[in-house]
Amino acid sequence: MENVVTRLSTGLRINSAGDDPAGLIISESLRSQIKGIEQATRNTQDAVNLSKTAEGAMAEVSSLLMNIRALAVHSANTATIDAAQLEANQSQIRSTIQSINRIAEQTSWGTKKLLNGAAGVVSSVTATTLASSLYIGSQAGGETVRTGAVSITRTTQATQTTTGNLSTSFAAPTTVVNQGTFVINGNTFTVQPGMTVSQLVDRINQDSAVTGVTANLAGSGPYFVRLTSNKYGSQFPINYFETSNILNGGNPSTPAVGADAVYAVDIPIEPSGTVTETFTGGMGPGVDGLTLTSPSGNRLVITPLGNSTAGPSTIGQVTVGSMRFQIGANSDQTVLFSLPSLFAAELGKSAVTGQNLSTIDVTSQAGALDAMKIIDAAIQELALTRGNLGSFQKNFLESTVRSLDISRENLTASESQIRDADMAAEMTDLTKVQILRQSGISVLAQASQAPQAVLQLLRQ
Repeated sequence: MENVVTRLSTGLRINSAGDDPAGLIISESLRSQIKGIEQATRNTQDAVNLSKTAEGAMAEVSSLLMNIRALAVHSANTATIDAAQLEANQSQIRSTIQSINRIAEQTSWGTKKLLNGAAGVVSSVTATTLASSLYIGSQAGGETVRTGAVSITRTTQATQTTTGNLSTSFAAPTTVVNQGTFVINGNTFTVQPGMTVSQLVDRINQDSAVTGVTANLAGSGPYFVRLTSNKYGSQFPINYFETSNILNGGNPSTPAVGADAVYAVDIPIEPSGTVTETFTGGMGPGVDGLTLTSPSGNRLVITPLGNSTAGPSTIGQVTVGSMRFQIGANSDQTVLFSLPSLFAAELGKSAVTGQNLSTIDVTSQAGALDAMKIIDAAIQELALTRGNLGSFQKNFLESTVRSLDISRENLTASESQIRDADMAAEMTDLTKVQILRQSGISVLAQASQAPQAVLQLLRQ
């Protein structure tokens, strides 16, 4: 009766080790897992909320970048705006950059900074003669990046577009060129009377920033003019056109279009290995063949010297300050994720050598054009990070929460089978024990009355 009442009052079949020693051991282990899973679920939900906080800040930075880009596009229209308007645009850009830096510094989860680089991947160039810029995000080849060295091996060398030696020959650099006009990439040049071939080369190079083409004299007598694109890669053709014999016998030129560089880049990944990603130049409108991008969105800018070096060569270092989330009940059930630094000096570094978002200057046309390239690179970097963060949140964290809930439900059911009392069976046992006790008392009372009846007969 006492055992039945105890089980019914506690709801447990095992109230002490003596009730079922083996069952107690299994039950305690399952209870530990259940408690761990419950906390892991709360941890994962906190991670979801943290990622939403970071993503919200990045969305605001993306909006600010688009505003800056609009100002850069406006500043590039030098035909209609004056110096005062350019300075006003630059002043507004400086103010916006200050807002971006403020967001990078102040965005936090509790007291933990999220976007100041402490919880992200910082990549730096160690071989500045081979590479001018390196950006490695939190992922490479579908794996999480770890701290370590980055090395490169050239697969395809980048080349510049060139016309080769144009067909018209000149006896000396001082030879006078035939009068007429010719066009290079839409820019018309007029040969003035008495202009020598050397002077004409200098005139072409004066507009090199506009045409994207540099001219030089090739040969040692006779001499020929050769045109070469300023930048490497397939996106910088040379369109040369003439109708009278000036530099190419009166014919248009069909130049050999440049090639984009392709490199195999070894990146350190968790836990202690490397992954090789293929980086290809010229990926995107107006991107030169020395600016390389991988499928993971990682970027590398090779110098001309690096382009001529076959490798393998170590060119950079990755330092990871990842956030570690405990998303399971056991010690090995963790996940790492890195958030980038959103300071302006860390954005858009791969677009223009030696420049970044903090250095843009739209007070000149060349500066405005460079600013657009830098801002485009910054927007692409930020969009990639937001995409990775969204994928991590949706496909990993939220999925983990659902998986943990299912595990907790099934473990709880298993633990209940072992430790919890079967209330229906225990009520049946209680009823049985009560009937037995009552019937026992009744029989005992009757048995006690029998001697008394015999004694009463004897007395009579």
